[in-house]
Amino acid sequence: MSVTRAVKETVSKALRETGVALKYASGEEVFSAHRNMMTLWGAKPFKANDSFVAPSASVIGNVDCWDKSSVWYGAVVRGDNNYVQVGFQSSIGDRAVVNTVSSLSNGFPSTCKIGHYCTVGAGSVLTSCVVENNAFIGDGCVIGEGALVESFAYLEPGTVVPPYTRIPAGEKWGGNPASFISKVDAEDKGHMEKITNDTIEQAYEHIAEYLPYGYQYKQIEELETDGKTATQG
Repeated sequence: MSVTRAVKETVSKALRETGVALKYASGEEVFSAHRNMMTLWGAKPFKANDSFVAPSASVIGNVDCWDKSSVWYGAVVRGDNNYVQVGFQSSIGDRAVVNTVSSLSNGFPSTCKIGHYCTVGAGSVLTSCVVENNAFIGDGCVIGEGALVESFAYLEPGTVVPPYTRIPAGEKWGGNPASFISKVDAEDKGHMEKITNDTIEQAYEHIAEYLPYGYQYKQIEELETDGKTATQG
């Protein structure tokens, strides 16, 4: 980053924060203008009509959210360095982060592809990896760049998969670093399928209640009813 750009960004941030602080000090209420879908460098995220992106989530840049997929509250999906796919009926849990690097040392594409019928648990972090169909990623997992999680693999909560590691199909792994635990049995598959189906149903309920143009107008009306001045933050 050049010195000029760094100075510009620092000054801009300082001015914004000072402005917000002055508004609060004067008694003004500031309402959120958060965008859950953001175009970056000409790349616009794609979201199918029956997919759900929570109002507090952030889907940025070159990202495709397939049919019946869901990105939950506080999650961040960043297609700024490279392409990201969230497959059919797959879900990205609350506060999870999916991002990419510009390149991989092994020469393979540094995209991040999450296949179909996958579950990415809350608070997990995925970087330029491949998660194949029907894989289950537990809460708080970390999957490093270049890693491969094959079909019907199961990662226990908190598992750390080092970069360029392969998790074979139909196996359960856990720990830091990830190590083999057992084969995925019928009970595990039933558990994975139940969570996938429950998440799809829950996403439909949230879609039915969620207005795609946001709730800012409602917040402004409430503030004005209370006799307060509303300013966009």
